[in-house]
Parts: sequence; C-alpha cells; structure tokens
Amino acid sequence: MTNNDALKRPLRDLRISVTDRCNFRCRYCMPREIFGPDHHFLSRRELLTFEEITRLAKIFHTLGVRKIRLTGGEPLLRKDLEVLVRMLATAMPKVDLALTTNGSLLAKKARALKDAGLDRVTISLDALDDNIFRAMTDTDISVEDVLTSICAAEEVGLTPIKINMVVKRGVNEGEILPMARYFRGTGHILRFIEFMDVGSTNQWENEDVVPAREIIETIHREFPLEPLEANYHGEVANRWQYRDGAGEIGLITSVTQPFCGDCTRIRLSAVGELFTCLFASSGQDVRELLRGGATDAELTAFIRALWSHRADRYSELRQEKHQYRQEKVEMSYIGG
Repeated sequence: MTNNDALKRPLRDLRISVTDRCNFRCRYCMPREIFGPDHHFLSRRELLTFEEITRLAKIFHTLGVRKIRLTGGEPLLRKDLEVLVRMLATAMPKVDLALTTNGSLLAKKARALKDAGLDRVTISLDALDDNIFRAMTDTDISVEDVLTSICAAEEVGLTPIKINMVVKRGVNEGEILPMARYFRGTGHILRFIEFMDVGSTNQWENEDVVPAREIIETIHREFPLEPLEANYHGEVANRWQYRDGAGEIGLITSVTQPFCGDCTRIRLSAVGELFTCLFASSGQDVRELLRGGATDAELTAFIRALWSHRADRYSELRQEKHQYRQEKVEMSYIGG
C-alpha cells in the first residue's frame, strides 16, 4: 500500500535524532549565546530508548521508509550508538542506513559503526581554513580533526562519503573553490548548502544566502561542470559532475530553488516527537503512545494519519512571499 501525503508525496525517508546535544556551537544552528552553559538539554530519561527507536523504525519501514539517517545534535555523543545501528541493521537489513556527523568523534568510532551495519556517512565541513572553520563552528576542534575522520570513514568503507558545506555570505564563500579543489578526484561528494532559516535563533537574512547559481558559476569558471540526473525521486541535492570525470558535487537549494514538491522525509526527535517538515513549528508526540502501551497497529494508524494529512511546503511559501517567517523548532532538536 502506497502512503502518500495530502500533496501526493510518498513516505520514503526517516531521520532520527538521537540527542539534542552537540560539542559544536555553529552560528547557523546552535549559537552559543542561546545554547550556553545554562541551556537545558534533554535528560537520559526523556530520550527514546534504542528499543523504542527500533520499534518505530520497523513500523516506518512497513509504511514505505527505505532510508534511515541518524542525526542530532551530534549523534556520536549518544553513548553506544553502534548498538542502535546494529539493532536497526539487523531488524531491517535492506534499509539504507546512514549517519550525519560533525566528524569530531568519528575517527574513533568508524570501525565499530561499520561493523554494526552502518552503510555510509555525511560529514559537515564548512571551510578548510582553520580560522574560518572555528569562527563558524565556535569550537576548538580543528579542520585536521575532521579530515582525519573522513579518512577513517573511507578506510572502513563508510562510502560514498558526502561532505556538507553550509555557505554564508561574507563568512565562507571564499572557501567554495578551495573545498572544490580539495575534494575533486577523491570519490567524496561535496555538497554546498544554501544558508537556511532553520530554527529561530540563527539570525537568518536573505542577504546572507549565496545562491546555488553563484556557487556553480564560481566552480565552473575553474572546473567546467555539467548537470546530472537525480539518483532517485525525492533526492535533496541537485547533482553536477566535473566534465573531466573528477567526480560530482551537489547543491541543496532550499532558498532559491525549493524542493518541497519532492520531499519524502519525516523526522523523529530524540524525545519522541514526529515532525513532517524541517521548518515545522511543532511536532506530534509518539513517545506517550509508545510508553502508554499502544500496539504496533495503533502506532501504525497514528503515523499513517499524520502523514496522510501532511501539506507542508514552507520553502515554497518563503519563496512566494519573500520574507515569509514563522516560529520554528531548532534543527538541533529534530536533526538536519
């Protein structure tokens, strides 16, 4: 049975946040003045257990989910994450199982995650210049630490590796070409992300956005590019390849070229709320059902009803109404 939402979009992707904690304080996600020493993070008791996550994931699988991504916060701050990976991989061996990480802790965990059944990783890296990187991430972690994790992931076969670079005007657009030069020919897929108004604390302004078109033009002048077809319906990134065969890049264009019409993703927060859009204002509590004795059939009906009524298209509305705004849950809470 196909499970489509109100705009006829199927359910294919589940993003699971396993923690709201992070050891970075990226300006576009968790600015330190908001997420400082006094910020209340979730307690262990509030988090979904690995058993609860796996149970929900299996139900989502019956409803059409074929890709599961573990996110945060920084997911590797969740103790024994490889145990959850093994549980998910064992329960759903044909599901594509991935992880998004800032790379600070991955080098020590890469082998255990691969052995547990993780397929691949996406690693955030916004600059090669250490000063620019630290200014954006507000951390003592170095670029070299992240590059070491990328190498570790490659060595154990967590591939293809995707590298995510958020581009912000006046901050790191000068790193577009250095990043392209560095990752060309490595087999890794560098993806440029337009600075988005996720959450309500990152002080987003449209003037801070470097449009995908400009990014393409910048790279194309040195390394000619040509467009590629999407790998599958609902793929987030627009794909481009180097004409000389040195690999491909991706552009995630939520601001200038919204892709709401193809969105097949639902998000599960670490505390057990379901969100049908990255820019949602609120979620639907499934933890209460889980811990209240709901059967799998009841949970399935709850999720199916939530998805069938889904009509989110925030990015399209933002584009149509220009400075369209609404209060939104923070990305560190529901995962990217």
